[in-house]
Amino acid sequence: MRFGLVGTGPWARRTHGPGLRATGGVELVGVWGRDAGKAQALATELGTTGYDDYAELLEVVDAVAFAVPPRVQATMALEAAAVGKHLLLDKPVADSLDDARALADEVAAEGIASVVFFTGRFQPELRSFFAEVRERGGWKGGWSRMLASLDAPGNPYTDSPWRREQRGALWDVGPHALSNLSAMLGPIDSLQAVGGEGDLVHLVITHESGATSTASLSLFAPPAGSNFETGIWGETGTALLPPTETSSVDAFAIAAGELVAAAESGESHQVDVAFGTRVVELLASAESQLAS
Repeated sequence: MRFGLVGTGPWARRTHGPGLRATGGVELVGVWGRDAGKAQALATELGTTGYDDYAELLEVVDAVAFAVPPRVQATMALEAAAVGKHLLLDKPVADSLDDARALADEVAAEGIASVVFFTGRFQPELRSFFAEVRERGGWKGGWSRMLASLDAPGNPYTDSPWRREQRGALWDVGPHALSNLSAMLGPIDSLQAVGGEGDLVHLVITHESGATSTASLSLFAPPAGSNFETGIWGETGTALLPPTETSSVDAFAIAAGELVAAAESGESHQVDVAFGTRVVELLASAESQLAS
């Protein structure tokens, strides 16, 4: 399947581009970016062609992978979906509920395949963990702490404008927390949000199963206070999300391969744009509560 890559930032260079190149059955045929020079430089690095016209890239691909801010992704993915291109999206799929729903509706209308790259859902170690805890059952609750330090020395995303918005953590690491908790405790029915200092957000989540979970999110924790832990508790004890040795490149290659398989089979992927839109619904609900 012929892929185009949209974006030239650190995530595109470090994960998306190498991941596409590592995927069997995938040919990376072009890179587009708002800065034509950066697009050409990344294309050269990846051994492909740089494009300064997005429409021209769409003409020569079957699928598009996006590594751009959510607001940009929503617009450009809608354009790609309208001409029948399969979509490998990043999370969140959009930063507004209207845009997410418009994209999901277009994907359904065109009958194209979509996959959203929630990293943990494509790491084999975590997939095995999710499957094991679902099989054991009896879980009553869970938690996720995602306290990142965007300003820590060497952080490659420190210059990301959209992550520095007032509720950047909600929209950046929040999708991962909701995805992982859903994988363990089942679909989310509703949530309640409370804001803390800066971009700190606490979520209390009710799952359709009756289980409850919590998530604490920040992108501006002190470097010494940066902390990531996700776990669940219930009738058989406590279980923590295990560490993983699978790189983001390898996980992205799995996602790309599964998009190809979904396109060939016509079957929806478990983590598709419909799931991505549900996550945006939950994020938008939290944002509305925080604003009021």
